Amino acid sequence: MAVQGEEAQRYITVEELRKHNAASDLWISIQGKVYDVTSWVEDHPGGDLPLLSLAGQDATDAFVAYHPAYAWAHLGRFFVGHLADYRVSAASRDYRRLVAEFSKSGLFDQKGLVAPLTICSMLALLVAAGSGVLLSECALVHALCGGMMGFLWIQSGWIGHDSGHYRIVGHPRLNRLAQIVAGNCLTGISIAWWKRNHNAHHIACNSLDFDPDLQHMPFFAVSSKLFASMKSYFYERKMSFDAVARFLVSYQHWTFYPVMCFARINLFAQSILLLLSAKKVPNRWQEILGVAVFWIWYPLLVSCLPNWGERVVFVVASFAVTGIQHVQFCLNHFSSSVYVGPPQGNDWFEKQTMGTLDISCSPWMDWFHGGLQFQVAHHLFPRLPRCHLRKVSPFVRELCKKHKLPYNIASFWEANAMTIRTLRAAALRARDFANPVPKNLVWEAVNTHG
Repeated sequence: MAVQGEEAQRYITVEELRKHNAASDLWISIQGKVYDVTSWVEDHPGGDLPLLSLAGQDATDAFVAYHPAYAWAHLGRFFVGHLADYRVSAASRDYRRLVAEFSKSGLFDQKGLVAPLTICSMLALLVAAGSGVLLSECALVHALCGGMMGFLWIQSGWIGHDSGHYRIVGHPRLNRLAQIVAGNCLTGISIAWWKRNHNAHHIACNSLDFDPDLQHMPFFAVSSKLFASMKSYFYERKMSFDAVARFLVSYQHWTFYPVMCFARINLFAQSILLLLSAKKVPNRWQEILGVAVFWIWYPLLVSCLPNWGERVVFVVASFAVTGIQHVQFCLNHFSSSVYVGPPQGNDWFEKQTMGTLDISCSPWMDWFHGGLQFQVAHHLFPRLPRCHLRKVSPFVRELCKKHKLPYNIASFWEANAMTIRTLRAAALRARDFANPVPKNLVWEAVNTHG
C-alpha cells in the first residue's frame, strides 16, 4: 500500500516509539521505518510473543533473521512514519549484509538431503522397534527396541525443529504434514507448543525472565539471579524460589542427568496444557488429533509386551535415550551468558552470540547433534537449512572476531562439564542463601564438597 502526504513525512523519536510497547498499542521499527502492528499481533504466524518481546523498539535484525524477502511487501499497510534518530551498529550492518549474501546465493532455498534421509531413518527405527516388540519374545530385544524408540524420538525432534524454522519440503501443506506426523503423532509433542516456546527462546535468547528454555524452577536455576523469584513473561507466573525449590536447586548438579532422562514428561504436559488453554492455537484440532494418535499407538505398542516388567523397561529405555537430546538442548545455553529483562533490538546480534555455545565435532557426527552443534550460526540464521550450517560457521566466527564478540565453542564432553559447573555454582549459592544447619557428617560433607 502506497503511503503519501504527512504520514510519509512523519518522524518518530526513539522515546515516542518506546511508549507503544503493549499488546493493545504495539509499534516496532524495521530498517528506520516505524510500523503499528497492533492489529497483526493475534495473526502473526510466529505468534504474539516475538512481537511483544520487541515492542516499542527496533526489530530489524530479528525481522531479517526470521523472514524471507517476500515478507517485506506486507509491511506497507502498517507504516506510520520514519524513525528520527535511526542508527545501525557496525556489527548489525555486517550481519545484515551477510544475510543478504546468503539469500542471494540461494542457501536459504537449498534444502539438501538431510530431511529425506532423516525421515527414512525414522521409518526404519519405527519398523525395527515395532517388529522387535511384536515378533520377538526376548526381553533384551524388547529393551533394545525401547532404546530404538528413543532414537526415533530424537530424529523426530530434529525434523520437527527443522520444519518449524523452514520448509523441509516445497509445499506448505506437506511441510505442515511433516510437522504433525514428526511432532504430534510420533512423539506426542504439539508442534504448536514447540513453535511458541522456541520462537520465544530465539528472540529472547538467555533472558532469565523472557526465555522459557532457562525457566526450569523448581528443578534447575542456571543463575542465582533466579533466587529473587522473578516473573516469567512466557509462563505468565512467578517463578517462586521457595523452600522446595531451594532444596532441589541445591542438588541440581547431581540431579541434572536423572531429570533429563524423564524431561519428556514435561513436554507432554506443556503440550496438553497449551492445547486445552484459552490461548490462540493455530489449527488446534489438527494438533489435538495428532497428539491423540500418539497416545493411542504408543501405549498400544507397550501393551503388546508380555509383562509389566518389560513394559516398564521399554518405557524407561525410550525416555532415557531421548534424554540425550534434552541434555543437548541444555548444553548450548546453560553455561553461557545470561541477562534479565526483555531483548533489546539494538544489540540483538550481540545477545545471540553471547548466549550460545557451539559443540565441536567431526562432520560424521552431524547426525547426532541435529544442527545444534552450530548453535551460534543457527541462532543468527534460523531459516538456514542445517546442511549449510557447517559451511557458514567460519563466516560467523570471522564476524564475531571482527567485532570483538565471543564465539564460544567446546567439545561435547567439555560442554557437559561446563554445564555441570554452572549448575554446581548456582547450587552452592542456593545453599548459602538458605544458610542450612548441617544435620550430620554425611550431609555436611556433601554440602562442603558438592
